[in-house]
Amino acid sequence: MPGRFQGKVALITGAAGGIGLATARAFAGEGAAVTLADLDGQRVKEAAGEIHAAGGKATAIEVDVSDMAACEAMVAHTVDCFGTLDIAFNNAAIPSAPYAEFTDASLADWEKVISINLSSVFHAMQAEVPALKKAGGGAIINTASMMSFVTQPGMASYIAAKHGVAGLTKGAAMDLIRHGIRVNAICPGFVNTPMLAPALQDETQRAFIESLIPARRVGEADEVAKAVLFLASDDASYMVGALMRVDGGSTLN
Repeated sequence: MPGRFQGKVALITGAAGGIGLATARAFAGEGAAVTLADLDGQRVKEAAGEIHAAGGKATAIEVDVSDMAACEAMVAHTVDCFGTLDIAFNNAAIPSAPYAEFTDASLADWEKVISINLSSVFHAMQAEVPALKKAGGGAIINTASMMSFVTQPGMASYIAAKHGVAGLTKGAAMDLIRHGIRVNAICPGFVNTPMLAPALQDETQRAFIESLIPARRVGEADEVAKAVLFLASDDASYMVGALMRVDGGSTLN
């Protein structure tokens, strides 16, 4: 299966659906061996089987990315299966906590969103870097958000987490480039994924969302996957600490 990533090994978190699954399929389609990691262990096992059936190389692991030891086990599983790690896509996240004015936001919701949407990226990167160093370098791509640039009412915890992913990406990029590890992030806007599906199924809500996007449509997971593969490829060899917006122009408003 020839492609840009022939002989490479990629690890994808949040790979049970949406952008993560689309990216795993895209990497496998271009020759990479892939580890699909997600809290939904059954679904990533099925997805890995689908990639195998299509002629690709894949393994699956159930992981709670908010747990540092689980992230270390995820990387160890990848290296045990494929011998190395070249690319990591840290994509796992949850939706915003229930919309609430800042003074009404609960501490429990704050801690949950920060743990899964920000701290987990730190955990995953800390686990991935030793393997990437051993491989002689590689690429890390994190999933930030258009909310790394803009704000909306009632989403303080989610916005803080995604601003944090942007800052973590840039800070880690500065430190890791000397080891040959490029760290960048994608910043998706409204994308047709299971996370957004409930809103998109309502015609009124979908029309409102599309009215906010200069491109006048929501994006598709495959479109975001293409941006991830670009950042992982040699075509992006001089991109370090970049925050790539894939949002149909939403952050231009």
